Amino acid sequence: MAEELTPETPEPETPEAEEASIKPRKNGLYPGVSDELAENMKSGWADTELHGLEPIAQARETAARRAALSARFPGERLVIPAGNLKTRSNDTEYAFRASTEYTYLTGDQTQDGVLVLEPRTGQDGHDATVYLLPRSNRENGEFWLDGQGELWVGRRHSLTEAGQRLGIPAKDVRELPAALKDATGPVRNVRGHDAGIEAALTDKVTAERDEELRVHLSEARAVKDAFEIGELQKAVDSTVRGFEDVVKILDKAEATSERYIEGTFFLRARVEGNDIGYGSICAAGPHATTLHWVRNDGDVRSGDLLLLDAGVETHTLYTADVTRTLPVNGRYSELQRKIYDAVYESQEAGIAAVKPGAKYRDFHDASQRVLAEKLVEWGLLEGPVEKVLELGLQRRWTLHGTGHMLGLDVHDCAAARREAYADGTLEPGMCLTVEPGLYFQADDLTVPEEYRGIGVRIEDDILVTEDGNRNLSAALPRRADEVEAWMAALKQA
Repeated sequence: MAEELTPETPEPETPEAEEASIKPRKNGLYPGVSDELAENMKSGWADTELHGLEPIAQARETAARRAALSARFPGERLVIPAGNLKTRSNDTEYAFRASTEYTYLTGDQTQDGVLVLEPRTGQDGHDATVYLLPRSNRENGEFWLDGQGELWVGRRHSLTEAGQRLGIPAKDVRELPAALKDATGPVRNVRGHDAGIEAALTDKVTAERDEELRVHLSEARAVKDAFEIGELQKAVDSTVRGFEDVVKILDKAEATSERYIEGTFFLRARVEGNDIGYGSICAAGPHATTLHWVRNDGDVRSGDLLLLDAGVETHTLYTADVTRTLPVNGRYSELQRKIYDAVYESQEAGIAAVKPGAKYRDFHDASQRVLAEKLVEWGLLEGPVEKVLELGLQRRWTLHGTGHMLGLDVHDCAAARREAYADGTLEPGMCLTVEPGLYFQADDLTVPEEYRGIGVRIEDDILVTEDGNRNLSAALPRRADEVEAWMAALKQA
């Protein structure tokens, strides 16, 4: 990894010398950069401006989303930041991921970007402007001396180019804080992404009003448009191929660790998409009983189960979220199959309950009832089942809710009000996961010893349709015998 240009002058020996050493030269640059080099770097560069750019694929949809937002908050200035780079260690940063709200409304993923919807004077509606960093300046040397200059991190779109692509006029984001400080009238801001923007708006916003904006944008994402559904299907299709990749290398994972599985799936995510949508859970053996096992440093042993919970994130940042629990050696043992079949039956009941007009909680209740019945049948709980469900006793082994909304975030719409989400009603265009599980901890003395250390989860991404639902991840087998046949075919391929 290259280091940024540093002064070539000797260490200062006095305070006066030290003060002089940090002052820019007359060329306005840094110590160690001669006037001649600075002048040389200004010229001899071709014009690389791009012309006639096509709008991004979702430009029509993002315009419609902005129009709906404008109608919800008439006469108010709305500020939606993309966010800034976050330091990982010293002078290295985490890979940037634009805020969900900003991406949803613009389709852009540029760090430091800010969307502003400004109310039209004396008219209905808003004028949208996206504020971005322009191309690196060649005159002041920023393009090759600054750590975020284009010779360090790559070319960025000019403001004109960005406007053509996004269908929104673009301005220099460095001018925005001052403009916001001088702004009049009511303002709302999506907090938590850009401290500089928040500082400029300190005396113009309230936490309550800003939270209303965040909640509204979360609820607006519940029903997906056609573009979003297409992207979710792309994410799922790539995820299916990633699961196939994993099955093919299980022998290598046995020779190494769960990390071989993690790396294998990650390769598919980076080749076909932007990234993984969340930390992959590659949990073998007793690690499968830990719901979010992302250390992925354990052994992979023949005879154990592998709980693989992973999803590819597309280039537009929509993510899949799929889980399969696979026998490492390709065959379930009798007890593993019994537990797996119970979870499969539970998931079948949950998926059947996903339909327009149903209560959001219906699929969870249907899945939990099946699992409670199995636990009573196996003698692990004393019935009747209604009493078990009333007291929630099955939760010792089922642990979590049976699903969640899915979209730009793996747990999408998380800021929505309870009455609009958990206590709401399903509508066509909603996408959610159905993911029941049974988890018998290795140290759980309330179950027979042979159960301990077995964890099973099955998860699919389900789209609510006009007449029921569609399983976006149906290409991955779910029934135990189908899983075994699928694995055998892949290992022979």
